[in-house]
Amino acid sequence: MNISPSVLRNEEKAIFDLRSLYSRYGYSQYKMSKFEEYDLYVRNKDFLVSDNIITFTDTNGRLMALKPDVTLSIIKSSDKMIENGGIYKVYYDENVYRTSEPGASFKEITQVGLECIGDVDDYNIYEVLLLAAKSLGMISENFVLDVSDLDVIDAVIDDAGIPVSRKRELLSLIGEKNAHGVRALCEECAVCPDKPLRLITAYGSPKKVIPTLREILPESAAHLADRLEKITSCVEAEGFEGRVNIDFSVTGNAKYYNGLVFKGFIAGLPAGILSGGQYDKLMTRMRRTSRAIGFAVYLDLLERLEEDTADYDVDTFILYGENVTLPVIGDAVNGETSEGKSVLAGKIIPEKLKYKQLLKLSEGGDMSHENNA
Repeated sequence: MNISPSVLRNEEKAIFDLRSLYSRYGYSQYKMSKFEEYDLYVRNKDFLVSDNIITFTDTNGRLMALKPDVTLSIIKSSDKMIENGGIYKVYYDENVYRTSEPGASFKEITQVGLECIGDVDDYNIYEVLLLAAKSLGMISENFVLDVSDLDVIDAVIDDAGIPVSRKRELLSLIGEKNAHGVRALCEECAVCPDKPLRLITAYGSPKKVIPTLREILPESAAHLADRLEKITSCVEAEGFEGRVNIDFSVTGNAKYYNGLVFKGFIAGLPAGILSGGQYDKLMTRMRRTSRAIGFAVYLDLLERLEEDTADYDVDTFILYGENVTLPVIGDAVNGETSEGKSVLAGKIIPEKLKYKQLLKLSEGGDMSHENNA
């Protein structure tokens, strides 16, 4: 398909590119119904981006929901797809129905992502993290992928002696980078705050952060620093040096996630456009024995970016006179479109039309060009 990028919206270009990327890495497309039984979501409401769900009663009396999420449905169907410790690798391009923020109206949101479920090993984790970086790079050259490790955070918290009853509270404070709150909680628990506080300030490239981790992790958890260094440095080596940072404020929901969690950001957007991680705990809650990792790209956020075509409505406007023949006009239009340009032809230039190039066509087929670029 010879489609000019100039005629595709940001969201459409992203879908086109991402589906092609995931297919090349052996992911198959997952298709699902717009509806799912409400019970699936109500049992895992705090896993969802928003717990506002559109429901209706089916003709058979079951309470159904317009799907606000794709991952839960993929997990539900994964058991029949995994045999003998294999891997179930799928990507999706689905519309979900939810509010984007508290108090906002419901929206139909295009979400693209992938899930890797089954006997997940370090290579699978590396591959998913690499695809997250590649996904961001396809959307914008100016991006950063922030990576955290909940196992590392747990090990530091446990080593500090924080009571189990306060761990979730401390994790929330680390996610907020609330140094004052971390210090106060540690004082209340009569433990030294130094190592939890160092997690908050440990931000930057793997080369910068890993030495700090080796200093604050207990010896029994030293292998976690090795794993994090191995995976992130391998992603960097694929051309993403300077784009991958370690940031322990990326915490996710500890009820569902474990191990590596990550968020992706691109310039021009105030919120993360990509979010993912390992969710073995969610698998356990859904009575699955497999491991899992995945991410989603929230393409609705691209609406906030300036469109690539914002400066121009069309690449070329062809202005022709009353006596110019159809073959002459057709040849001129075909010449421009064959170069991947978008073209509009007419006897009058529409008011307020923005074009890069004006091509004036004479009766004999002669052309003169005027550039606005």
